Amino acid sequence: MIDVEDLIALIRNYNPRTDEALIRRAYDYGAQMHSGQTRHSGEPYFTHPVAVAAILTEMRLDDATVVTALLHDAIEDTRSTWAEIDAQFGREIADLVDGVTKLTNLQLSGSHSKQAENFRKLFMAMSRDLRVILVKLADRLHNMRTIRAMRPDKQVQKARETMDIYAPLAGRMGMQWMREELEDLAFKVINPEARRSIIRRFVTLQRESGDVISKITADIRTELDKAGIDADVYGRAKRPFSVWRKMQEKQLAFSRLSDIYGFRIITRDETDCYRTLGIIHRRWRAVPGRFKDYISQPKNNGYRSIHTTVSGRDGKRVEVQIRTRQMHEVAESGVAAHWSYRDGVRSTNPFAVDPSDWVATMSERLGDADHDEFLENVKLEMYADQVFCFTPKGDVIQLPKGATPIDFAYAIHTRIGSSCVAAKVDGIRVPMWTRLKNGQMVEVITASGQRPQASWLDVVTTGRAKSAIRRSLREADRERYVRLGKELARVAFEHHGRKMTDKALRTAAQKLAIGSEDEMLARVGSAELAAREVVAVLYPELAEARAEIDPRHALTGLTADQQFARAPCCMPLPGERIVGITYPGLGVVIHAIDCQALADLDDQTDRWVDLHWAEGQHPPVYPVPLSITIRHDAGVLGRICTLIGAQGANISELSFEDRRADFYRLRVVIELRDSEQLDAVLTSLEAESDVAQVSRLREPKCDL
Repeated sequence: MIDVEDLIALIRNYNPRTDEALIRRAYDYGAQMHSGQTRHSGEPYFTHPVAVAAILTEMRLDDATVVTALLHDAIEDTRSTWAEIDAQFGREIADLVDGVTKLTNLQLSGSHSKQAENFRKLFMAMSRDLRVILVKLADRLHNMRTIRAMRPDKQVQKARETMDIYAPLAGRMGMQWMREELEDLAFKVINPEARRSIIRRFVTLQRESGDVISKITADIRTELDKAGIDADVYGRAKRPFSVWRKMQEKQLAFSRLSDIYGFRIITRDETDCYRTLGIIHRRWRAVPGRFKDYISQPKNNGYRSIHTTVSGRDGKRVEVQIRTRQMHEVAESGVAAHWSYRDGVRSTNPFAVDPSDWVATMSERLGDADHDEFLENVKLEMYADQVFCFTPKGDVIQLPKGATPIDFAYAIHTRIGSSCVAAKVDGIRVPMWTRLKNGQMVEVITASGQRPQASWLDVVTTGRAKSAIRRSLREADRERYVRLGKELARVAFEHHGRKMTDKALRTAAQKLAIGSEDEMLARVGSAELAAREVVAVLYPELAEARAEIDPRHALTGLTADQQFARAPCCMPLPGERIVGITYPGLGVVIHAIDCQALADLDDQTDRWVDLHWAEGQHPPVYPVPLSITIRHDAGVLGRICTLIGAQGANISELSFEDRRADFYRLRVVIELRDSEQLDAVLTSLEAESDVAQVSRLREPKCDL
């Protein structure tokens, strides 16, 4: 374990003005609080907080953050309290320790819904003070370095959580070295055999080819010396997980994988970066499509560098990164560069960005999103690489890899995204699902009255676009549901001989404790609330008369020994006026009063039986065939089935009667309770824009 004097020496290397007394007090306090506690490995527990503090000194962080690392488990695992830390070390450190404690208690690997909720809490903690997440990342890094002392099942759980959450988060915050180490440590647990296989191949490759890294490094130094460029050159083999991921993405064997070596050239200034690029490309052949200039187009986490891949010695592909010293500090430290100290004062690195900007932007943009949507969009932001596209005026728009013209439109403004109807890329009209590439000029074509389509959700990549589209669809659905609910309520009122008025709707909403009439109608339209419930809350006597009844006793007017069946020509439903016709051997067959088949029985009145449906709630056991014509497009049939199900109806049969290039005609048999439910289904289908026609099927003749 590092003793306090060694820890202070590490801090003094970059911050000669460190408060040594504060560090000593925190060290002694932490050691006292954790006295007698041990880790899974059997080591004294306090070795962990000290190791976390040492990791933070590598990032040259301030005294408050280092002290927080020393105390970060005190509140959770000892008798220490926030008030005690506040009294001894001040409010700033007490709040930081409390923030880390709350993050530690968040379970980010449980059920999806719980994970989503807790991930949002993590972002809230980050927005208050980003140093909290820096301590948490260092804590996770040391835990992963010492994970072998844990139970195997716990190792896998922590490794997957690290791979899914903490490593991408470190990468999104620019701390690439930490991301790579976290990924590789997790990879070692999740797929140890694959990692060992890659390491064995590296050893074999080195034995066959010699020390390729030192040879290529020497070649680069020679070329730079010839040009009089003062620069540092570093080379390394890529980490096993990075190699494994590339093998999986490109579906290549190790022997066919090219750029497994990476080289960094650190120059004095930006001019030398571009001079160096020219030297590299003159000396070695550049690989097409593998050049990225993040100096002229920086990533939004402050990262700046030139990336190029060339065919180096013996035709081996190598990746070369070129940057200045200040750019390198940001590339290595990421957001930590914003907090780092040099010679006792905060660094003034011009390339370090305020890390809170991204967190604040994400929180503001997704403020009204639910937890699952928030988690989905933040993960998209964390995992995404960047492409840079231009507006016709030359403005640069940063987008994640795989973004489409719709993402581009929403990145400019939500209004433009919602009204876009087409796009041109480099002057050529392209489909809206086209994946954009670096350097393309994108022109968005808009139209008034255009609204986001549900299918766009399967096309867009950015969280901003997804959130805006979902919000617009919710608003559009609400308007549609209100209109549909109003029609369903009107039918329900008329079914009971009542008139629907604004006052009646207001009163019903109040009795149901719903905020407004529109909210109540929206619930009716979306099948959250039955129209009959709206009527029943105003007229309780109608509700009492709707007790559940046995289908065998669904009619009144039959004798005890008479059986009945529904006529196949009209398939009458409870709630419709009916008449019974006696058939020898069949008993009584009931027809709707307007059934055309009754015209043939006008002169046989002796067979007619006066019948009525029993009052009460009928079960949904009465099949009714419908003819539905829908637009031929992806997802339409699924939405139609969902609409029917949303009204509580079950589809018992479905067949295609006609298939054309632009439409389908279906025969759908649904099981219903009564005519009111049929009206609800028909109304909801008629309101759907993808339904051209819907009608109830009836036969003019009755073959009995």
